[in-house]
Amino acid sequence: MGYTPELKELIKKVEATRPRRIEESRRGEHYPDLTLAEREEMLKKFHPDYKAEGRREVRVGPNKGERFPEEVVELLESKSRIDPKKVDLNAVDLSTDVLIIGGGGAGTAAALVAQENGVKVTVATKLRHGDANTMMAEGGIQAATQEGDSPFYHYLDTMGGGHFTNHPDLVAALAHDAPLVIDWLEKLGMMFDKYPDGRLQVRHFGGSSRKRMHSSGDMTGAEIMRILRDEARNRSEDITLLEFSPAVELLLDEEGKCAGTILYNLETEEYSVVQAKAVIMASGGFGRLHIQGFATTNHYGATMDGVVMAYRAGVKNCLMHSTQYHPTGVAYPEQNVGLLITEKTRGLGAHVLNRDGEQFCFPLEPRDVESACFVRECMERGKGITTPTGRMGVWLDSPMIDILLGPGTVEKELPAKFIQFKRYGIDISKEPMLVYPTLHYQNGGIDIDEHARTKLPGFFASGEVVGGIHGDNRLMGNSLQDILTFGRRAGKAAADYVKGGIVLKRLSLDHVARFEEELKKAGIGNPGIAPMLLPDYTTEVVKERQWTVYYQGTLR
Repeated sequence: MGYTPELKELIKKVEATRPRRIEESRRGEHYPDLTLAEREEMLKKFHPDYKAEGRREVRVGPNKGERFPEEVVELLESKSRIDPKKVDLNAVDLSTDVLIIGGGGAGTAAALVAQENGVKVTVATKLRHGDANTMMAEGGIQAATQEGDSPFYHYLDTMGGGHFTNHPDLVAALAHDAPLVIDWLEKLGMMFDKYPDGRLQVRHFGGSSRKRMHSSGDMTGAEIMRILRDEARNRSEDITLLEFSPAVELLLDEEGKCAGTILYNLETEEYSVVQAKAVIMASGGFGRLHIQGFATTNHYGATMDGVVMAYRAGVKNCLMHSTQYHPTGVAYPEQNVGLLITEKTRGLGAHVLNRDGEQFCFPLEPRDVESACFVRECMERGKGITTPTGRMGVWLDSPMIDILLGPGTVEKELPAKFIQFKRYGIDISKEPMLVYPTLHYQNGGIDIDEHARTKLPGFFASGEVVGGIHGDNRLMGNSLQDILTFGRRAGKAAADYVKGGIVLKRLSLDHVARFEEELKKAGIGNPGIAPMLLPDYTTEVVKERQWTVYYQGTLR
């Protein structure tokens, strides 16, 4: 297939500016980064999070009165998939010490550490073990492991990248644990990119003051998930895995402690009652809600289930107004739309260019600023590239990597993307990629402390379902780090809680009934049903149209 003749003509403009850009790069010159004031102005004018459209006030629950995206509010104001009055909670199908909801990186890390601390663990996951955003994470994982770096600088970069809206205690935990996590992964067998002498390779990324990005090609998340999954399955005597079994509601006991969950078997369509002395929520984010109609990098099950269940149980969210749009999602070919192009590509030397082959922003701005720059170039300046289906994008000039670092670097450093584009007749070592911001990450979520504890006794959370770590904008590589830092901490804290002699009382779904009464009192007469579990793309025509309209320059 390859690029159309029209797009190939535009690529000639990219090629025409390369000699000058190559010379500037070799002299160490780059497009100047924005000042703090310029960044703030760019975000306010062009980033989707800063627009009033598409948001409304929450009318019930612990976040009542706050304004979140409409898609989020719709699920927070939903009713249960089950009738709490018709569930026989005396018929317990399974009992365990620690129940973990979600089998991605955070859930599996929690399972390993909880098991090491002497408790029986059950992991219930919506799809297969490892079907999670962790598997799809590409570019790398942050940790201050090198000379000249320290957790202090990691902390400062993360706070600054999040516009200082992060919870400082969570960021401190992340920065502190990060080198320990790298060591842990290596001991479990992870294959990091290294120099010939065995030293870890590290690179810059958007918003970094030090080279801190550790990687495994452009499949870092898949490599992490490989070793975690293998290790968990090697401990099958103490870690029970339930696949295709999403949770649909939390259980409390009559004293108000978290005491388990209701699971739904996707294959048999049956519900089961699981009693647990502690529950760790690690169910992931909300990418498949397509906030403001954007395409997404997220896996099929990313539908905000954990936030919904915790909300009905009275657990507050923080920063749920904030959505991360990754600047470089694929805009062409159509089969790849939304697919993530790792920030590592820009870290290696790829430039971002408009239709005239001009650089229009520093390629390693923080992700929210970079995304806003892309939107401005397409919508205000009219210098985006239009695809045959009417989408807009800008060029990511990946051939610069081979030019600057030597032939074969693109294929070696970005093997997954090289193969993915090659399928459609595009050689990204010779032709640029067409990209546009794509919904990537749920910045907000369940409110936790530094030990992954919530205000609900016996209820812990880790991973993308959690808020507060990244503030209003996440830096690259901090997601893979946070799922492991707080997954491990959740596993330890849950095990300690169980070993403290927890005794569960009568199981209850009264909190669900109370929440649904709240919906009625608020005048929400026809709420939707959640968790949605899986997205329904038979009704996505409206959202697809909105997204196309956004691309063409008309905001809702």
